[in-house]
This record gives sequence, structure tokens and C-alpha cells, in this order.
Amino acid sequence: MDIQFYGANCITLSTKGARVVIDDNLAALGGKAVIRAGDIALYSSSLTFAQPKVETKLLIDHGGEYEVSDISIYGIPARAHVDEEGKQTATMYKIISKELSIFIPGHIYPDLSDDQLESIGMVDVMCIPVGGNGYTLDPVGALKIIKKIEPKVLIPTHYDIGGLNFEVPQQTLEQVITALSMEPKETVQKLKLKASEIGEGMSLIVLERS
Repeated sequence: MDIQFYGANCITLSTKGARVVIDDNLAALGGKAVIRAGDIALYSSSLTFAQPKVETKLLIDHGGEYEVSDISIYGIPARAHVDEEGKQTATMYKIISKELSIFIPGHIYPDLSDDQLESIGMVDVMCIPVGGNGYTLDPVGALKIIKKIEPKVLIPTHYDIGGLNFEVPQQTLEQVITALSMEPKETVQKLKLKASEIGEGMSLIVLERS
């Protein structure tokens, strides 16, 4: 699987059989949409939803279980970062392809229930927003989730990046890395992963904006 980052919370996951695009609201932020015809589009909350201008293979913006091409997708309802207690307007996603599992929490409140943790289970890769300032998780909230999930690969998203105009200013990547107290293992433009190649322990990997 190839993983690329396009700014905000937009990530693409590409396999031989499909391409999954998560939270492509880049056009609304002053960037360029990356969804192509035939992609699988996932949206984690109303904050990130933007109706694609092309015909997608599948569009998901709520909980449920889905099988498409060579990918299994599990949407898990969650309390959004801006939700009042008791509401669950966000959707977390666990995506599995060829024994490789990726978890996308999105803009959620950092407290996860035992039922949610059971649904998430073991995770190889987690792509987690960290920009904070009331809009999404900050490094403190992200760390709460990181400690509960314990992914083998951690990829930060939704931090301050040139060319995108966020409604709320986001922390810089340097501020985030300092707050997380983790040194990046590497910085790459495209992360190519196989389940058999993931080592023990946790690695922080920074994806350059594609």
C-alpha cells in the first residue's frame, strides 16, 4: 500500500485494486481537490465533507462495514471534537488491505470507549490530526489516543501548512513534534508499506505534502 498526504486531513491509500481518499475538502481551504473518478471517498465529519465533482466508486460518511475491491472499511461512530457530550457526529475509519490495517480517527474528542477500542483493535498505521486550537486534536489529545491504540506507524496530519487557509490557525509541525516528544524516523513524500516490513515498536513518520 502507498500512503500520501495532501494537507489538512487528506490522505490517500493506494493498492493495486483501489484508491481511497480520506477527507478531501482541500478546494474549500484554498487548495486543489485530489479525488479522481473511480476513487473511494471517505469523510470523517461534516467539517471535512465536500461533495466530489467526479463520480466515485463509493462515498462513505457514516458508520458501517464495507467491502470494495481488495479493501475492507469499518466506519466507527465517534464524538466529534466540537460535539456536545452524548453526540456522535464523526466517523473513525479502520481500513484493511492484505493484512495491513490503517486507522483514521479524524476530528474526534480524545476519549474513546471500551467498545470503540474493541472495534478498532490492533492497528499498523494511524494517521492523526494534531493542529489543535479547538478545531481538532492537539498533541495532548493525540497522545491520549496514541497510548490507547499503540500503532506501529504514526503519521501526523492537519497541522499548519502553506497554501491552505484553515478556519482556525493550526500548530506547526515543529511545535507538534516537540509536544509529542517523538523524533521522526524519516520524512518521505510517499510511504510504501507491506505488513511484513513493519517492525516492532512505534515509529513517527512525516509525510511531505504531495
